[in-house]
Amino acid sequence: MSKNSLEFEKPIDDLLHQIKKYEDLSSGGKDYKAELQRLRKKLAKVEKEVFGSLTPWQKTQLARHPDRPYPVDYFNMMLDDFVELHGDRRFAEDYAIIGGMGMLEGRPVMIIGNQKGRDTKQKIKYNFGMANPEGYRKSLRLMKLAEKFGKPVITIIDTPGAYPGIGAEERGQSQAIAENLMEMAHLQVPIIAIVTGEGGSGGALALGMGDRVLMLENSVYSVISPESCAAILWRDASKAADAAEPLRLTAQDAYSFKIIDSIIPEPTGGAHRDGKAEATVLKTAIKKHLEELDRFSIDELLENRYNKYRRIGVYEEQ
Repeated sequence: MSKNSLEFEKPIDDLLHQIKKYEDLSSGGKDYKAELQRLRKKLAKVEKEVFGSLTPWQKTQLARHPDRPYPVDYFNMMLDDFVELHGDRRFAEDYAIIGGMGMLEGRPVMIIGNQKGRDTKQKIKYNFGMANPEGYRKSLRLMKLAEKFGKPVITIIDTPGAYPGIGAEERGQSQAIAENLMEMAHLQVPIIAIVTGEGGSGGALALGMGDRVLMLENSVYSVISPESCAAILWRDASKAADAAEPLRLTAQDAYSFKIIDSIIPEPTGGAHRDGKAEATVLKTAIKKHLEELDRFSIDELLENRYNKYRRIGVYEEQ
C-alpha cells in the first residue's frame, strides 16, 4: 500500500489494508484462513477489473506515479559496477540526464537515462527530469564513446520533455536534440531505447532512436502532454483526460502503429508495486534484444535502422 495511491487504486488499497489486518490477527494465534482466502480472491478480481480497463489518462497517471522506478533505479537493479560519467565538455553538467558504463550480466554497456527526483530537493536538482542542451550533448558524448569501444547503447526514457527555458533555447535546445537524432541514426553500435514512464515530445525522442524501441506496459509516449494539448485546444488544462484519448499515447497504441517493437509487461497494478520484479523482466528483455542485434553486421544494423524509421507513418503521393 502506498501513500501516493491514485484514485482508481483506492478499492485495491482498501482490500490490501484488510488483508494486512487479518494477517496480523492471524499471527496472534486466531484462525482467519477462510476470511483471508475470500479477501485475496476478491482482490484478484478487483485488480483484474481495474487494471484491465484503464483509460489513456489513467495510464498516464500510472506512468507518472511517484513510486514508479526511475531510470537510475533500473541502473542500480540491473547493472553491476556502474560508473557514472559527467559533463558535455562544453558548458556544464546536467543532472536531468545520467549515464555511464556498467556490466549487464558480464557484458559492458553504455546506459543513459533521465532522472526526475523524488523529494523537492531532488526534483530541483534534476530539474524534474527535463534536460537542457548540455544534457543531450552529454548523452551524445557518451554514445560516441560507446561507439569508439564497440559497446551497445541502452537508453531508458522517463521525461515530460526537454526543458523549455529561455537559457536552454539560447544554448541551442532544438539543435542539440536534432544532432542526437542525426548521430544516433548513424551510430555504429546496437541501440536499445526503452520508455519506462513518460516519453514526452522531442525531449524523449532525443534518446529514442534505437534499433529496438520498447515500452513498459503502463508507460506513455506522445508528441505533447495531455495537459498541454488540452490547454491549446480548449484553453483548459483540466480537460487533460479528454485530450489523452485522441493523442493515442499508450504503449498499446504505439505498438499498433509500429512505432515500438515490443511491450514489456508490468506486475499487476504497475511497476511501482514491485520495482525489483520489473527490473528482472526488463533485464531479460534487453538481453534478448541485444542477442538478436548481435547477429547483424554494422552495415546491416545501419540499413535496418534506416528502414525502420522510413516505414513509420503514412503518406500519399500525388
